[in-house]
Amino acid sequence: MEDKLIIKGIEFKSRLWVGTGKYKDFEETRKAIEASGADVVTVAVRRVNIIDSKSENLLDYINPKNYKILPNTAGCYTVEDALRYSRLAREAGISDLIKLEVIGDEKTLFPDVCGLLKATEILAKEGFIVLPYTNDDPIMAKRLVDAGAAAVMPLAAPIGSGLGIRNPYNMKIILEQATVPVIVDAGVGTASDVAIAMELGCDGVLLNTAIAGAKDPIAMAEAMKHAVIAGRLAYKAGRIPKKLYATASSPVEGMI
Repeated sequence: MEDKLIIKGIEFKSRLWVGTGKYKDFEETRKAIEASGADVVTVAVRRVNIIDSKSENLLDYINPKNYKILPNTAGCYTVEDALRYSRLAREAGISDLIKLEVIGDEKTLFPDVCGLLKATEILAKEGFIVLPYTNDDPIMAKRLVDAGAAAVMPLAAPIGSGLGIRNPYNMKIILEQATVPVIVDAGVGTASDVAIAMELGCDGVLLNTAIAGAKDPIAMAEAMKHAVIAGRLAYKAGRIPKKLYATASSPVEGMI
């Protein structure tokens, strides 16, 4: 109960954060989010209506009183676009939180880290709580923190790939040097991937496709909820060392 995720004084109930894209409709989105137990819901400002109350609106299905709405700049390929949509979300009264994306390549959707660093510095100075989506590069993670990032969100693998954590060694380095929370963002495919991320010591996981693209999104959302809890408990408990040879569960020393 005392193991809480806190970012810039904001307390989060769950270490699982979820997206809202790729579902068949808003009703399925609502059910999956409820099953996940998440209290952070990220929304692409460019792609999902959260501003125009005159047309069907995601917030008609997701009550902002029950969830922290995390706007993101998905689909932004320039610093200027990322800044514009970040400011638009805040001016609309959505949040000072922003999941910052500056995409560098249409095929891989890898971030433009130079643009990301620049946008992070600008938005942090404007008072945003900046959560940048970045590569699993320890040097860039450190530079983003120095630029004012409130957390860093390294990818596990390319967005929507479902490959899981491809470079756990880089992730460990990021975690060792981190002075802010580390939230794995992108690339997890199933509950075991989430548990691994949490067992490494990550502070949370943000995912979308792994739930929305599952055969049963509602069931997968619940599986992800339990995976985050189990992985975090295992990390806090401390795993046994890995050994090449067997160690008897019942020692024979002292037995007649």
